[in-house]
Amino acid sequence: MDLISIIIPYFKKKEFIKQTLKSAINQTYKNIEILIVFDGGSEKDLKFLKNLISNQPKIRMIINKKNLGAGICRNLAIRKSKGKYIAFLDADDLWKKNKVLMQLKFMKKKNIKVSHTSFNIINEKGNFKKKILAKNLNFSQLLKSCDICLSTVMIKKEIFEKKVFKFANLRTKEDYVLWLNLAKNNYIFYSLNKDLTSWRNVENSLSSNTVQKLVDGFKVYKYYLNFTIFKSLYRLLILSLYYLWKKYF
Repeated sequence: MDLISIIIPYFKKKEFIKQTLKSAINQTYKNIEILIVFDGGSEKDLKFLKNLISNQPKIRMIINKKNLGAGICRNLAIRKSKGKYIAFLDADDLWKKNKVLMQLKFMKKKNIKVSHTSFNIINEKGNFKKKILAKNLNFSQLLKSCDICLSTVMIKKEIFEKKVFKFANLRTKEDYVLWLNLAKNNYIFYSLNKDLTSWRNVENSLSSNTVQKLVDGFKVYKYYLNFTIFKSLYRLLILSLYYLWKKYF
């Protein structure tokens, strides 16, 4: 059985992390390791997390003395991981019990290296809001809209041996940079159309900060894709329009 490395950055998600870890630990596929990256914060939070994982041999913790951001945390955990495949999970999201097993079977059957799945959007209390269907995505499609939930993604680790593939040093959109870079290099994001993940839409979270997302969105196009200022602004407008359409229609 192939070892699957599950990577979870943690920063001030105390109210959700217990459920998230439970959904990872209780996977029907048992050959897993969980790398949780404590990304700075209070000693109280660190003590809480240590107590939470104290009797879990499958979990390893990496401790950052200061907050570095989720992208940097994931890059660090990827380097320290031992699995053949990498699965990403945010500290407030949830997996169904058969998520890893079904996605691994799908990737092996199709002989693919990158995949994502459909997912449900839930609120802070865990109540269902909306279902998002996954679809196969290439570079031109991803330029228009980032229709990938990070917590649904699984990637064969050998891809990360090419050091050009990593999460960006941004507060938001750090995953979007990686997805675009992979797609630009002809890796298609193949979709498994099963809702195996619940993405938690938390109000006042960093991912819901509109100004931060606009600033980082511009950086994605201008500094990571080397587009002109005009083209970057145009792409940011298209991205924003698609976001509004998905949110309200």
